[in-house]
Amino acid sequence: MAVFRRPPVPLRLYHSDDDFAARFSALVDAERAADADVGGAVAEIVASVRDQGDAALLAYTERFDGHVLSAADLRVEAAEIAAARHQVAPEVVAALESAAVRIEAFHTRQLPQDLDYVDDDGIGLGQRWRPIAAAGLYVPGGRAAYPSSLLMNAIPARVAGVSRRVMVTPTPDGRVNPLILAAAEIAGIDEIYRIGGAQAVAALAYGTAAVPKVDKVVGPGNAYVAEAKRQVYGRVGIDSIAGPSEVLIVADGNNDPSWTGIDLLSQAEHDDLAQAILITDDAAFADRVAASVDDWLATLPRREIAGAAWENYGAIIVVPDLSAALPLVDRLAPEHLQLAIDDAAAFAEQVNHAGAIFVGRHVPEAVGDYVAGPNHVLPTDRTARFSSGLGTLDFMKRTTWVACDADGLARIGPAATTLARAEGLDAHGLSIWTRLNAADR
Repeated sequence: MAVFRRPPVPLRLYHSDDDFAARFSALVDAERAADADVGGAVAEIVASVRDQGDAALLAYTERFDGHVLSAADLRVEAAEIAAARHQVAPEVVAALESAAVRIEAFHTRQLPQDLDYVDDDGIGLGQRWRPIAAAGLYVPGGRAAYPSSLLMNAIPARVAGVSRRVMVTPTPDGRVNPLILAAAEIAGIDEIYRIGGAQAVAALAYGTAAVPKVDKVVGPGNAYVAEAKRQVYGRVGIDSIAGPSEVLIVADGNNDPSWTGIDLLSQAEHDDLAQAILITDDAAFADRVAASVDDWLATLPRREIAGAAWENYGAIIVVPDLSAALPLVDRLAPEHLQLAIDDAAAFAEQVNHAGAIFVGRHVPEAVGDYVAGPNHVLPTDRTARFSSGLGTLDFMKRTTWVACDADGLARIGPAATTLARAEGLDAHGLSIWTRLNAADR
């Protein structure tokens, strides 16, 4: 059995230090990415599946998953999906069902309203929302089974009204994880294929004889899956190119340092590129949290992963008061923000950039991963500055419309004609002018 070595204390920054601004900027701008460049390999896989269809898809499945399939075997049978529920512990099934109810309730409230009105010039204007026709849901399989992510991707698609919801999941050595299949049944997914990796993303994007193409691909995956989503974007929509997970905790000295320590590690255990940061106005509390992290690490099954993430990317920032924390939060634009402070709600109102905020001492981020209701697919790597977490609208599209009679065109058409001529687009202007002057002709 390997002996766990206690990692050194991670980066420590003090707001009062002369070099704080430079060191904090370095923390904000630091890259957290895997070293492997998989672009070329993924491009080859995507092109092969695009050009050769099922033959390439089956060949890559045999090569990477050790699973020999025929095209007829790719889709998981309904009986196998139904049977999976009975292979999962009843309490786990009940927890999945409870989470599904809460996730659906929240995402139902995100459904948008259509717009329909007539303005002062008599022009009818509006917009309507419609679901996309088909969504592909990538779900990691094998040992990395995350049924919670399946629920977070599949349920918003169902709420949005997507009629065809397709799941792909790798099945190493031919084994289908029953936990994933049980979650799929709860989420209402009945079209499931035994494929994974970049080849599965390519099949969803371009279609094969056995796997009809979709309109959008969502869901987490490894570096190959992320790169494949990047390369097929435009052919299909995608949710995002997600980076390593991250949490920022703003906490005062009135917290239990043990709670804060394990909250930091709940993100660090995702992978060795994850980031966990604490901002506090109490230096002594910071010391106690650091000690608690070390104590917790010694007990965790994923301690080597969590320890590496904490050592390499973790940070503790000590500020003179919590008002100094607010601009730091917005600079970091974290995926997850925990506020374990007095009047956390007032602080949260002032935050501009965060994927999700957990308000109060009794709301660990982990509850949002499973049962709170809002989506846990969130912007990482500071992209919360300009993007949002996955939701119902990600599976819908908006169409605007304009209705105008002759009187309405007479009111707004001259300005449009003037602008068209100013831009040198004569046909644009004439298409309006001919209608405005129809009576004269």
